[in-house]
Amino acid sequence: MNKTHFLCLLFSLVLFSCTKKNDVSPRQTTGKINTISVIVDDQLWNGEIGDSIRNKFAAPVVGLPQEEPLFTINQYPIKLLEGFATDSRAIIIVKKDAINKFEIHKNEYASPQNVFHISGKTGAEIIAILEKNTPKIIQIIHDAEIAETQRIIKQSLLNPKIIANKFHISLNVPSGYEYMLHKSKFIWMKKEIISGNTSLLIYQLPLDYLKKDPSLIASIVKMRDSIGEYIHGTEANTPMITEEGYAPYLLKIKLDGKEAYETRGTWELKNDFMSGPFINYVIVDKAYSRLLVLEGFCYSPSKDKRDLMQELEAIIKSLHVKRR
Repeated sequence: MNKTHFLCLLFSLVLFSCTKKNDVSPRQTTGKINTISVIVDDQLWNGEIGDSIRNKFAAPVVGLPQEEPLFTINQYPIKLLEGFATDSRAIIIVKKDAINKFEIHKNEYASPQNVFHISGKTGAEIIAILEKNTPKIIQIIHDAEIAETQRIIKQSLLNPKIIANKFHISLNVPSGYEYMLHKSKFIWMKKEIISGNTSLLIYQLPLDYLKKDPSLIASIVKMRDSIGEYIHGTEANTPMITEEGYAPYLLKIKLDGKEAYETRGTWELKNDFMSGPFINYVIVDKAYSRLLVLEGFCYSPSKDKRDLMQELEAIIKSLHVKRR
C-alpha cells in the first residue's frame, strides 16, 4: 500500500469513527413516575442525613385522603454509582467531602435527567445544604415528572375537536377517556381503571363569579359544590361536594401564562360512602371574559392515588388557550 492510499484509508476511518460517535444517542432514562435514586453510603443513610432525606422527599403528598410519599426513594451506596442506578430521571448524590457543594447536572448519565450533587465536610453541613435547597430540588423533579407523564400521554390522544370547539382550548387527554356528559359550558370525561376511575371536568363561569371577600377558598368550594347536579351517586340526593371535614389547600399560580388558582382537597358524595382526592384549577381568562375551570378527581378506594392524581395534573397542565 503506497503512502497516498494509506493516508486516504486513515482519513476515511477517522471520518467514519466521528460520524458514528455523532450518531450515538444519549442513553434514555427509565423508571416509574415519581421515583428517585438516592446515592449515599449506608452509614450516612442510616443516620441523621438519611432521616433528613426521608423526611423531605418522602413527606406526605398534599391533598390525598391517606398518607402517600411525595417520591418513592431507592437508596444505593456510592460504589453502585453505575449501571441501573444511573438510569433514573432524578438522582441525588450525597457524600462527605473536603468542600461544601450543591450542583445540578443535566443529563449526566442519561436523558432526560437531573442529577443533584450534595457534599459537605460534616453531617451538619450536608443537612444544612439539604434544608436550603430541598424546595428547588422538589420543584425540578416534579416538573420533570409532569413532562415525562405528558410525553407518555401524547402517544395516544382523545380526539380534541369537542373540547376545542366548545372552549377554544387545546388539551392533551389520553384516548382511554370517554365523554360522559357535555353541555354548552360543561364537559365530564371519565376513564375506567382496575381499581375504580379517574375523571376530568371542564367548565366556564362569568369572570366575576369568584368573590375574594370574605374568603376566596369558600367561593371555590361553593363553585365546586354547584356542579353536584351533574356529578352524583345512583341514589337520590347524593351530589358530589367538597369534603367538609378538611380545608382544601389553595395556591396562586400561572397556567398557560394566566393567573390561576390551584386547589387540592377531597370530595365525597353527600349521603353516600364514595370519596377521593381532587385537583382543581380556576384560570382567569380575560381574553374570553370567563373563569375557565379544569378539575381532575379519582375514585380508587383500594389503591394508592398519588400517580393517578399526577396524571390528571399533567393533563390539565397541557392546557393552551387559543388566541381570540
